[in-house]
Amino acid sequence: MSLSDPERPHFAHSSEEEFARILDYYGIEWMYEPRSFPLRWNKDGSVLEAFTPDFYLPEQDLYIELTTLRPELSTRKNRRLRMMKQLYPDVNVRLYKRGALRNLMIKYGLDQSAERIRGTRAQQRPLEQAQKNKK
Repeated sequence: MSLSDPERPHFAHSSEEEFARILDYYGIEWMYEPRSFPLRWNKDGSVLEAFTPDFYLPEQDLYIELTTLRPELSTRKNRRLRMMKQLYPDVNVRLYKRGALRNLMIKYGLDQSAERIRGTRAQQRPLEQAQKNKK
């Protein structure tokens, strides 16, 4: 996929779109949220909880999850990632936390985008979304 594709995905966060720009620039094939991994089921076998990594890089057989949450707010995401690794040990997944994501953006000249995920203001949208998801 590419940002120029007619069926361009709707990204949940601007940092995901910037990450896609980096992948496009280097010609790295990617898919946005192509698969969810069930983590918990009820007695009937219905999925109660799942984890959907942000990107899949088919050439590297690698899933990428991005987070701009402050460390103290990312406990739930870290728990899901640990569960995924336990349940699906053959699936390669890598988590880019806020600091690593900022450094990556700065490295590729996306300073303005990196600034948007700095400080507490950057946390408001993901935190608000997480609160909506809990309801």
